[in-house]
Amino acid sequence: MELRISKESDVPLHDQVVEQVVYLILTAQLQPGQPMPSVRELARVLRIHHNTVSEAYQELVRRKWLAGRRGSRLTVRPAEAAGDARNARDLDDLINATLAMARRLGFSAQALRERVRERLLAEPPDHLLIVEQAPGLRELIAEEVRRATRRRVESCSLDDLKTDHEICIGALAVATPYALSDVNACLPKARQAVSVTFATAKEHLERIGRLQEPSVIAVVSISQTFLRTAQAVLAPSLGARHTLALTHLAPQRREAGREALRGADLVFCDSAAIRSIKHPRRIHYQLLAPDSLASLKSAMESSESG
Repeated sequence: MELRISKESDVPLHDQVVEQVVYLILTAQLQPGQPMPSVRELARVLRIHHNTVSEAYQELVRRKWLAGRRGSRLTVRPAEAAGDARNARDLDDLINATLAMARRLGFSAQALRERVRERLLAEPPDHLLIVEQAPGLRELIAEEVRRATRRRVESCSLDDLKTDHEICIGALAVATPYALSDVNACLPKARQAVSVTFATAKEHLERIGRLQEPSVIAVVSISQTFLRTAQAVLAPSLGARHTLALTHLAPQRREAGREALRGADLVFCDSAAIRSIKHPRRIHYQLLAPDSLASLKSAMESSESG
């Protein structure tokens, strides 16, 4: 067992022993069941007081890295038993061991941080990140992407991404075409964002055109941006013959929003609002184009396998 102790270091001797033993276990240089040197033997080799080694061993036993019975030497615990400790402390132990090793090799904490960040950015993505400035639209895009891909989806504004590039660690970024260049400027060149496009309203315009009588057409959405766009797109088909009612289904006034739909003849609902709207003539107005969602799903699968 190779331990190197520095009495000139600011790191306490006790901590050096503990974290180096953990590191040796995690890197398989100490095998499950392998006996540890006795307290006095290790103290003599390291030229430190035996009480320091004894206290270090006690902590390693408490943290379930070592095990032993009274009257026998301590041994490295089997992997299954060590797993109990890992449930609570695995990541901290691994980080501590890495920091200790980096210091011993002369690397600064800043250098370690930068290299870890580079490696994490290069890792295959494990979730999708929706980058969109408008909050309601961001939530709506995330909802449709989550349903289509069945993957973990997180979201942030472009301002958030510009302030903290590390938001994209472990993520495949998703943006609309108008924001794509700004989003990509914040991302590593090796992993640029995937673009999603909006669906056309052709089907919905045709439905309105088939109405025989003057009608009240309602559009319900969690996004104010979605409502403004829908108003502009539907206006030519509505003309002066039909009436348009826009309902923003904000969390604090959703009951009032539902009440306002009682007199509507046709209700277009976005993908988030449709779950809470009970109307005999409600119609799902999907924001993102189906082929765009299919391409996104394929891009995520390719990134994971690559």
